[in-house]
Amino acid sequence: MNKKELELILSQVKDFIDPKVKLEQYVTDASIAADVLWNANLNKDIKGKVIADLGCGPGIFGLGALILGAKNVYFVDIDKDALDIAKRNKKFVEKMLEKKISCEFLNMNVKDFDQKVSVIIQNPPFGVKQTHHDKLFLVKAMEMSTKIYSFHKLSTKIFIDKFVKDNGFKVKRVYKYSFPIKRKFWFHFKSVHNIEVGCWYIVK
Repeated sequence: MNKKELELILSQVKDFIDPKVKLEQYVTDASIAADVLWNANLNKDIKGKVIADLGCGPGIFGLGALILGAKNVYFVDIDKDALDIAKRNKKFVEKMLEKKISCEFLNMNVKDFDQKVSVIIQNPPFGVKQTHHDKLFLVKAMEMSTKIYSFHKLSTKIFIDKFVKDNGFKVKRVYKYSFPIKRKFWFHFKSVHNIEVGCWYIVK
């Protein structure tokens, strides 16, 4: 499995069917997901690890981790409809890999997740509809793991860096991307709107 092959599989997983604006449900582009996962794998944070995909949506990060050899993945999302899609995507990935994969689907608020894991990979809401919603995800991630990959808008970098430091963690790297937001809701005027984001690699 190389990064291109990983991206090809992830490009075929199903997106949100009826995305909810309040939850800021936007699917992560397969090329971005594959790049983050590949870098995490190079950092020895995937193979044989227990991973949580918080606010998993259709499950692209958790599924990618399983493809790369994660021991187990917790898919956590408050939206049952999103989890149903993730479950269907799991079956697709199993068919592609021709084997069963170990994971758990948890329909709950992220703040109620209480399982310690090796690594957390998350693309939380950017806090546009609910202010500082991404901060809540970071707090939970820091409670449950010592290694975190977390997406945030680059415009919030000063705040995120300080918040990480104040909580006893360290930013090892920020992977930068132009994140495509495809037209999904009535207030979108462009077919694709790109947002500058980063995936923070955070360690204890």
